[in-house]
Amino acid sequence: MLRLVGLAGLLLTCLAHPLAGQARVVYRIPISGTIEHGLAPFVERAMREAREAGAAAVYLDIDTPGGRIDAAERIADAIRETDLDVFAFVNPRAYSAGALIALASDGIYMRPGGVIGAATPVDASGTKGSEKIVSAMRAEFRALAEEQGLDPRVAEAMVDESIDIPGVVAAGRLLTLSTGEAITLGFAKAEVTSESALLTAVGQGGARVVTPSINWAESLVRFLTNPIVAPLLLSLGMLGLVMELKAGAFGLGGLVSLGALGLFFGSNLLLGLAGWEELILLGAGIIAIAVEVFIIPGFGVAGVVGLLMIGASVVMAMLGNIPTFGDVTTAIAVLGSAIVITLAVFYAWFRHLPSSNRFAGLLLKKSLDKEGGFISAPER
Repeated sequence: MLRLVGLAGLLLTCLAHPLAGQARVVYRIPISGTIEHGLAPFVERAMREAREAGAAAVYLDIDTPGGRIDAAERIADAIRETDLDVFAFVNPRAYSAGALIALASDGIYMRPGGVIGAATPVDASGTKGSEKIVSAMRAEFRALAEEQGLDPRVAEAMVDESIDIPGVVAAGRLLTLSTGEAITLGFAKAEVTSESALLTAVGQGGARVVTPSINWAESLVRFLTNPIVAPLLLSLGMLGLVMELKAGAFGLGGLVSLGALGLFFGSNLLLGLAGWEELILLGAGIIAIAVEVFIIPGFGVAGVVGLLMIGASVVMAMLGNIPTFGDVTTAIAVLGSAIVITLAVFYAWFRHLPSSNRFAGLLLKKSLDKEGGFISAPER
């Protein structure tokens, strides 16, 4: 009998041991620096990984001055669509797009000295967005606040300085809340001084924290969409097109052009910026140029229309769902930079070509005039 009791106790110990080793896991997703297009795919993947790993919760470690509205909306959608508990830790600032992301969470916690708000959409120069864009952003903040049971007027005041809330903010002043103010107004649940304090506050004390990192594919996409790299890709693409128009046949220039434009549009497609409309417009532009090269040689209407289509598709591919005037000007500036680089390279190439031994065989250096003994057939 005692032997059976001992065996039962040993069995229970063995069963309990692995269960004890299975500590709860909380995923930490950093939202730091400027919020840009490349951040959204990373957050989406991290949320999927957390769910597949059976995480008990996710917390967003936020420290951002803001960034792109469309990227923040995509992150907010990922937060709202998951069935995991997602908490925001404002550590220490969540301005503009960062405030939008924090509002999408199931609860906001702030460190001492933290701030949240100042969410009026502006362009790259700091100019306030149009009323259409401000209205859309105001509605977004109001909807998120209502969903989380927060005061929608307070959320709207973070976007629109015309809103007056007695005792909170006067008309003409944009609302930004400190940690204490956010807690008083019910926007933040509590003040926490550390990660362990946050885990305790959300009922996950002692949980193991996992922080996913950006993978090589996400790093590559962010590199290809960098404002410095993108014009270089476009320059290669356009230089290849110009070479094809000059050569009048498909060759190396066409391959270089397709490769460069493929990288440019592919990276923007993965970020959710470019869609089928841009790809169709790009394809139509390439077809128009092909018609110019193969069917009606000579730089004419088809070539000009093709280049305009490709230029339009490039600009559209760099704009998000809610493009501001600054987004449009930035896209045009990138395209303009690419055109300048292309023209400079093309000019330098053909200026250097006559003196290059590599290409000397392509050029006729001997003069075929009468002094050299050459005459045309009618003069014989």
